[in-house]
Amino acid sequence: MEFLIGAVLALSVGLSATFIGLDRDRAFYPTVMVVIASHYALFAVMGGSSQVLVIESIVIVAFLGASIAGFKRSLWLVVVALAAHGVFDLVHGHLIENPGVPPWWSHFCLAYDVVAAVYLAWLLSRSKVHAAATSQQHAADGASRRR
Repeated sequence: MEFLIGAVLALSVGLSATFIGLDRDRAFYPTVMVVIASHYALFAVMGGSSQVLVIESIVIVAFLGASIAGFKRSLWLVVVALAAHGVFDLVHGHLIENPGVPPWWSHFCLAYDVVAAVYLAWLLSRSKVHAAATSQQHAADGASRRR
C-alpha cells in the first residue's frame, strides 16, 4: 500500500504542478528534492538522536549539492538525484539506524522518488521534443520569408 500511495501522490503533485504552472520555474524540482532529502533529519530529531542527525545531515548535504548542480546546470541531474534518493530509501535502514523513521517510510518514499524522477524525465524529454519542433518551425518560417 505504501508503494501505491507514494506513486499516486508523486504523480498527483507532478500533474498538479504542471497544470498550475508551478514547474515552469526550473527551481521547482530541485526544491522538491531538498524537501524530500530533509525528511530524514526530521525523523532523527523525532527519534531523539543527535548522532543520527549529524549522519543524516551529511547525506542531506550531498543531495542538496545535487539539487544545486541540477538547478545551475541541468535538470537531468535532479532526475538522477531523485532516482538515487529512491535507491537510498531502499537501503537507508541498512546504512543508518534512525529510530524516528516510520516503518512504512522507505517504501513510500522510494515510490514517490522514482515516480517523481520518471515524471520529471518525461517533462524534460517532452520539452526537448517541443523545443526541437519549435526551432525547426522557426527555421522553416525564416526560409519561407527569404524566398
